[in-house]
Amino acid sequence: MILRKVYFIAFASIFAGFTIISLNLSILQFMAADLQIPLHDFHAAQGARFVAFGGWNMPVQYSSILEEHKAVREAAGLFDVSHMGEFHVHGSDAALFLDRLLVNAVASVAVGKAVYSPMCNAEGTVVDDLIVYRTDEDAFLICVNASNIEKDYGWLLKQAERWGFEVEIEDHSDEYALLALQGPKAEAILAAIGLVEIISIKRYWHQLVTFAGEKIRVCRTGYTGEDGFEIYCSPKAAASLAKQILAEGAAYGVKLCGLGARDSLRLEAGLPLYGHELSDNITPFEASLDWTVKLNKADFIGKNALTEQKEKGIPRRVIHFKLEGRRIAREGTPVLDASGEAVGQVLSGTLSPVLNCPIGSAIVRTEAKDAPLFVDLRGNQLALQVAKPPLHR
Repeated sequence: MILRKVYFIAFASIFAGFTIISLNLSILQFMAADLQIPLHDFHAAQGARFVAFGGWNMPVQYSSILEEHKAVREAAGLFDVSHMGEFHVHGSDAALFLDRLLVNAVASVAVGKAVYSPMCNAEGTVVDDLIVYRTDEDAFLICVNASNIEKDYGWLLKQAERWGFEVEIEDHSDEYALLALQGPKAEAILAAIGLVEIISIKRYWHQLVTFAGEKIRVCRTGYTGEDGFEIYCSPKAAASLAKQILAEGAAYGVKLCGLGARDSLRLEAGLPLYGHELSDNITPFEASLDWTVKLNKADFIGKNALTEQKEKGIPRRVIHFKLEGRRIAREGTPVLDASGEAVGQVLSGTLSPVLNCPIGSAIVRTEAKDAPLFVDLRGNQLALQVAKPPLHR
């Protein structure tokens, strides 16, 4: 049986065009901002700068992206990412269903474990990338990208019906708030507000704990390249939690952080952003996420195409790079070989506050990725310094 919940959803996604020097918001401003995350008034009171973001009013920064970025690397930063989507998948076939749906292995993981995985179509390209939290033997919480909620929900329903799984799929996105406390002081701050149970949580594990009389799910996951936690809870609990984190975390150097710092942090760490390093025309192999693809497990959507691609040779690869100077290679900038031939293009680009230089990602032909590569920025040919993430380490 498939339980379908009727809901209204607007598109929202993390925009990768933020830089420390300036914010290119023109793409976002034409969109209506009819939706507000649950803690909108709290963020406004904290001096947040908002942008119209796929129908949502989202905080992009509070002080400066530079300060917020460095706070996460050196102390801790608190993000509100309540625009993300949350699905509940449960039933006797829930584990088998998710194993069929995702390229990574899910059915074999223990209760309390989290798994990151791309979700592919039959051609092996990516519908979305997501995190699955096993909450019981036959129950899972799935966090999906905000821009893909409607698409993903329809995809899950379609596949469950197609394969005949006994599973219920429910969209609970409008019932959750999601806070992310990231940085080397994150654990100490949560312990200071009384969440001492979280100290025992290992990376990519999660646990239900009690806070302000409610059950909240504390997960040792994140999107910054630092240790930290993502916390799923009700909007009421999120408001109390955010205030206490800022109050108790002041002594540790915590800062509120917006989407600008979130993007520069993830790019330094080499983490993919859907619509850039992953998309419906990029496979997990091409995205250099080979470790997520478990070709040795039972059949899954996209397995045949991915097996064939690996056997024939992966034609393109996502690489990460640094540049000298201050000029950023933006998305879509051609990547050239030494002869001037285009061998790929830039996927994301920003300025690294830690390295104090431009960084980015690109997808290039596999045979060219180890050769000298260049970008042409207004007539100036700059050499890419290809580097293995995390770039800031």
